Amino acid sequence: MTEKIRIGQIINTHGIRGGLKVRTFTDDPERFYDLDTLYVEEPGKKQQEFHEIEKIQIHKGFVILYLKGFENINDVEHYKNAYLFIDESLMKTLEEDTYFIRDLIGLKVYSEEEGYLGILKDVLRGGSNEVYVIRGEQYGEVMIPAVGEFIKIVDLEKGEMHVELIEGMIE
Repeated sequence: MTEKIRIGQIINTHGIRGGLKVRTFTDDPERFYDLDTLYVEEPGKKQQEFHEIEKIQIHKGFVILYLKGFENINDVEHYKNAYLFIDESLMKTLEEDTYFIRDLIGLKVYSEEEGYLGILKDVLRGGSNEVYVIRGEQYGEVMIPAVGEFIKIVDLEKGEMHVELIEGMIE
């Protein structure tokens, strides 16, 4: 059985014809155009429903998703806050030195000067680049732009990331 990969979350309905507004977990929302099917897991349910995709649009940075068989807002209202999944086999291949967010979350983060900073807990998207959110006991929450100037080593096998900080990044 192949693993299912979470690719987005339905955050609202869109229009009256059954559209679903999706916050994507990818840096390339146009990737959704390549999909014909996906799985929906409603809040509080552990079972995922298989659906065929009728239509995809990108509107103001969000994916608008239409599922086959759902033609009005009343049919899809219950999907608010549901997560979207695809089979792992449908994941695209990444370029060198790029990573899936799911592989970065949980990495132990170290700085040469300060030592252990904490665990990478979140990746914020928006603006010109992503920002890694690290939480640890000694420094609390540390936010580091995900650019080569600060991210020196990502070792998924060891579960570590090594960063270079500049003044003001930690208090």
